[in-house]
Amino acid sequence: MQTTLPPTPDGGPSPVPDGRPPPPDRAVGAAAFGVVIAVLALIFASVAVVFGGDDGSPDAPSGGSGGSATLELSEFALTPAALTVPAGGTLAVTNAGSSAHNLTVTGTDIASSDLAAGESETLDLAALEPGEYEMICAIPGHADAGMKGTLTISDAGSEAGASGLSTSGPPESAAGDTHAGHQMDAGDYQKMSEAMDATIAEYPAATEGAGNQILEPHLRAGGVKEFELTAEVTSWEVEPGSKVDAWTYNGTVPGPQIRVDVGDRVRIVLHNQLPMGTDLHLHGIDVDNAMDGVAPITQPLVEPGESFTYEFVADQPAVAMYHAHHHGQLQVPNGMLGTIFVGDLALPAGQTVSGHDIPADLRVTQDLPLVLNDSGVIGYSLNGKSFPATAPITAKRGDWILVHYFNEGGQIHPMHLHQFDQVVVAKDGFPLDHPYVADTVSVAPGERYSVLVHLDAPGTWVWHCHILNHVERDTGMFGMVTAVVVS
Repeated sequence: MQTTLPPTPDGGPSPVPDGRPPPPDRAVGAAAFGVVIAVLALIFASVAVVFGGDDGSPDAPSGGSGGSATLELSEFALTPAALTVPAGGTLAVTNAGSSAHNLTVTGTDIASSDLAAGESETLDLAALEPGEYEMICAIPGHADAGMKGTLTISDAGSEAGASGLSTSGPPESAAGDTHAGHQMDAGDYQKMSEAMDATIAEYPAATEGAGNQILEPHLRAGGVKEFELTAEVTSWEVEPGSKVDAWTYNGTVPGPQIRVDVGDRVRIVLHNQLPMGTDLHLHGIDVDNAMDGVAPITQPLVEPGESFTYEFVADQPAVAMYHAHHHGQLQVPNGMLGTIFVGDLALPAGQTVSGHDIPADLRVTQDLPLVLNDSGVIGYSLNGKSFPATAPITAKRGDWILVHYFNEGGQIHPMHLHQFDQVVVAKDGFPLDHPYVADTVSVAPGERYSVLVHLDAPGTWVWHCHILNHVERDTGMFGMVTAVVVS
């Protein structure tokens, strides 16, 4: 049975930062067969460009006199990154990635819809005058990650216009290798290898800000533990040199870590300094309906400059999250998320799980949250940082560590740890009656998995999402990868 505590006075109005919110986060979709569909679509589109209509000439778009071109979207690139299309032409856009992407010609009204993996759309470029234009994926964070390029509209009477299509790259040949839809040579592959080495050499890179820091409570009358969270737009460095306008709690991504004991009376005071209304949902904590944090159903919206107080009794152990619910598709991917723990997780001490003997006197040396994200301005990240800015886990040989995966993103992430097996001991904070062992743990959006790891071999061992374009791109390693350093 839940107990509601007497409310505390709301805080005074807070200044609202200048600027408008970034556009809502786009829906994210991933399907393995989508990549195959995308490749086939690109092949057929390329054949159409080369052979055109029945008379062997390029097909002209309806109402125009130009040719057509193709462009591929992926994480995180436009391929080709520069192309030329005759005036009056069209552009066939295909998403060969695993996330939703779009193509926007900046400064114009020409833009595709958000394309799921494998989807295609043809853009009519007839409204564009000859000249050079910028192309980007307008989903927040994607252009900064590399999804930008140049579109040149040539005069229909020019050499490029007469040929129907010109790209910045060399022409395709039967003997040429291709990568991501364009021709590669030995020099390109060498540059890719050098880029990979260079990004790895930066690890661990220093960046401003650190999320998941433990938030100390104020002790109030009756033993109430009170925590204050301020929602605000803050500059956040995701990877070295890449700063975004993140939506944060107390200025960090993830927000501060909250830890309480079973039986504690808890109060969370939310102050809103965002440019829009918000609320706070405790995901995985049992509360009274009035404290569920779903405006306007269970409470009024917390408008800019206002505050709201959430109160509950922590009556059972929990591995939980807190995040915005109002326009969560915008606020959560852009950083409004955090972790909350109630009590200690029951562990299978003294048991043997799939041949792994867990000591009866088990001592956990580190108890760590690992928050997964994949969208918004934060993008592919662990605890709010993208490699090489992700923090390594350092330990001594023989240590047992307890890691909690929290998926606050929009995709499933299969988390793989090299060398060490993961003993899965809890799902969504509930201890498993039958723990099991895995080397890869798939974590869906909203899920939490808790894993015990026995670090019994020295070395530097990689820990990453095993959807490989979530951790590697042509310019090197990035995103959802970190390492365990055992000495």
